[in-house]
Amino acid sequence: MKIGIFGGSFNPPHKMHKNIALNLIKNKYLDKVIYVPTGNKYNKKDLIDAMDRYNMLKIMIEGYKNLELSNYEIKNTLTYTYQTLNYFKRIYKNDEIYFICGLDNLKEITTWKNYEYILNNFKILVIKRNDIDINNILNKINSKDIIVTNIKLNNISSTNIRKNLQNKKAREIYNDIEKNVLKYIEKNNLYEIKK
Repeated sequence: MKIGIFGGSFNPPHKMHKNIALNLIKNKYLDKVIYVPTGNKYNKKDLIDAMDRYNMLKIMIEGYKNLELSNYEIKNTLTYTYQTLNYFKRIYKNDEIYFICGLDNLKEITTWKNYEYILNNFKILVIKRNDIDINNILNKINSKDIIVTNIKLNNISSTNIRKNLQNKKAREIYNDIEKNVLKYIEKNNLYEIKK
């Protein structure tokens, strides 16, 4: 089985996060995708509590049998990507582990802890962005285990969703985020939005 590890802050999770996973499965890149939200120690601005992000992901993927959720990085204080991938490699000994990576993240991979270990031991599925030159990045990294998918990102971003929530721009929010996830946000007064 081909299992994709989809890490991120998911702050909040949105439709593109789900569509990437479903399209990777539909196009036979993967058989299953496991979402791994970062813990609270992750150094990122405006990051809400990990359990809220976990719960929103749970709501978003409910009913999809090939989409799963892990609290591995939430339970462990500070986790590097190579440690997370090793964890899943131990659990799924007989399966292939892939790391799902946006092109903007791949651009930074040489700054990651033990990045050469990641490149030598795991396959990386890259999601393209139109505004980034992929060949330039691939020439710098030079790994045979980087697979550039035909899945493309659209312009949905968690940053814009947070801004729209704070500015109460309902139409934009409904287009980008699942209805039940939005209900969770409103119920729990996340991102300074009030019911």
